[in-house]
Amino acid sequence: MRQMTPRQGGRAARLRIRILAAVAALALGVLVAASTAFSGGGGTAPANSAAPTISGDAVEGATLTAASGTWTGTTPISYAYRWARCNSSGASCNDIGSATSGTYTLAQADVGKTLRVTVAATNSAGSSEATSAATGVVAAGAAPKNTIRPTISGTTTEGQTLTADKGSWTGTTPITYTYEWQRCDDKGNNCADVSGATSTTHVLTSGDVGKTIRVVVTATNSTGSGDEESQVTGVVAAATAPGPAGAIKLSDGKTSIPAASVSLPERLIISGVAFNPSIVRSREPFAARFRVTDTRGNVVRDVLVYAIGLPYGRVAGVPEARTGMDGWATITIQPTAKLPLARGSALVFFVRARKDGDSLLAGVSTRRLVQVLLGPAAG
Repeated sequence: MRQMTPRQGGRAARLRIRILAAVAALALGVLVAASTAFSGGGGTAPANSAAPTISGDAVEGATLTAASGTWTGTTPISYAYRWARCNSSGASCNDIGSATSGTYTLAQADVGKTLRVTVAATNSAGSSEATSAATGVVAAGAAPKNTIRPTISGTTTEGQTLTADKGSWTGTTPITYTYEWQRCDDKGNNCADVSGATSTTHVLTSGDVGKTIRVVVTATNSTGSGDEESQVTGVVAAATAPGPAGAIKLSDGKTSIPAASVSLPERLIISGVAFNPSIVRSREPFAARFRVTDTRGNVVRDVLVYAIGLPYGRVAGVPEARTGMDGWATITIQPTAKLPLARGSALVFFVRARKDGDSLLAGVSTRRLVQVLLGPAAG
């Protein structure tokens, strides 16, 4: 056999190396192409390994929230949601038009039904879907109902701030609350809204002095609404009320004091008298009003006022009545058959005003004779 020269041996070696490199490159290309074809063009499509779930109460007005479940596949993976309304057994499901977010608020149309959510997972390699189990049967919602009344805290003095607590309510959540502050008379009656007072707090103004305050809370949910009012506060005092202890500046500029703040040498005075009607023409009940002040000009509340008709027997006896914040006491008078109804005649009253604990004829008490005109029946 002919032997190759060293030069010829080197050429052969280099040729073999080039052939092996070409074969390796070709094999690598075949493997890459096969891998690409097998993987669908660059990744693995999503596959669900744990079904989507739904959380939230199955009650009208409540909000359900979807969890996408667990997925494998090439990341990133995006998720889309589609809610469906099913029968009470979780079958016969139909997609709900625009319900395509991760949450869904239960409507009246859902009552008696169940809900499912379908999650579509998508990545660069493709997409697939998985559907949740059905919820429980959706119950009808309940309008808000108060179980503990609203309350008011704070000092009832002009310039101070009152704060409302909404109390406790039942009903389908979520529930929203609004507030309306009201100003009432000193006895807690004849309440009216305070313009613009619709927050949880109310700063007492001069218009509140001599009044009581309450707050009305309105609770609203998807099913309806309900109102509840607080108890009234105590009477609002002026910021710098002049005079004795317990003095309250009234909206008419007068100062109201309790009967307990009147002591000798000061005395009570029956300073105002009014009858309704002003001329009595029948034996129907009528109102007698008496205002009590003291010798310093203050109107006096909580004074006991007594009135008896003269001569005796022309009107029925009545118990003592207390004066209010404005110093007025109202007594209903019931005439008897002995009351003469004649032009030019009058019914005289003996009126007495006293404070608790004083003797009927001593202390700071006072007495006065007054009269109301009588006349023949109209007609």
